[in-house]
Amino acid sequence: MLARFSPARRRLVLAVLVFVVAAVAALTTVFVLSRTPHSVASPAPQETPGPVLLVPGYGGGPGSLRALADRLTAAGRDATVVAMPDNGTGDFHDSAAVLDEAVTAALDRTGARTVDVVGYSAGGLVARVWAADGGADRARRVLTLGSPHHGTRLADLAGDVAPDQCPTACQQMTGDSDLLARLNARDETPAGPTWVSIWTTQDQTVTPPDSARLEGAVNLTVQSVCPDAQVSHGQLPNTSLVQQMVLAELAAGAPVELGPADCARLSG
Repeated sequence: MLARFSPARRRLVLAVLVFVVAAVAALTTVFVLSRTPHSVASPAPQETPGPVLLVPGYGGGPGSLRALADRLTAAGRDATVVAMPDNGTGDFHDSAAVLDEAVTAALDRTGARTVDVVGYSAGGLVARVWAADGGADRARRVLTLGSPHHGTRLADLAGDVAPDQCPTACQQMTGDSDLLARLNARDETPAGPTWVSIWTTQDQTVTPPDSARLEGAVNLTVQSVCPDAQVSHGQLPNTSLVQQMVLAELAAGAPVELGPADCARLSG
């Protein structure tokens, strides 16, 4: 077909075709990159702990984690409790954005490369949302404390019986919530930080208590360390034994497997 055109016309047509092909290739590249998930974070160095950010649970203010923060500070750690919007009852994505701002501030203030994040109860889900949405490459360790990683029957009940009393965070903690489906669809513990989940078998808020089990994490119940320990959900952050377990799991190096042999040392 090009033979019908003059040499100059043929050169013009070929130039236009080359431009169109290049433009299509560029657009295809942009489309593919826009659909590519975030790059996998590199494993964080474990020997140099940075500041600790503590995330309260549903309906809990910063005071709910003050005793644990004070215990960490007394042990020489830089610990900050992050106040959640709406006392943690709003959308976990909004809470994760607030956590991200607090992480940036802590890293800028201390010059550290990574942080440790402790999420209590629903705060553990905030930490997971933050990690899944890009925070994983700024965390050395994520520790969740009595967190409903696979939902809680209390949220299911509230959603069924009194939906007007079940705000966004409550809805996101139901067993069939879109948020939990996304967090648990593939890898429950994104690469980058190491992960620890601690909970009590006597939990009557996160039901069943085993909902706190997190695939890919070091999973510890309080009773796996001290079988006779009596610790409810609300007592987790304030019980000396649990605080000592948290300190042990946030120490330099990889997370450790604790057991009955550690009970006396951690209870003292």
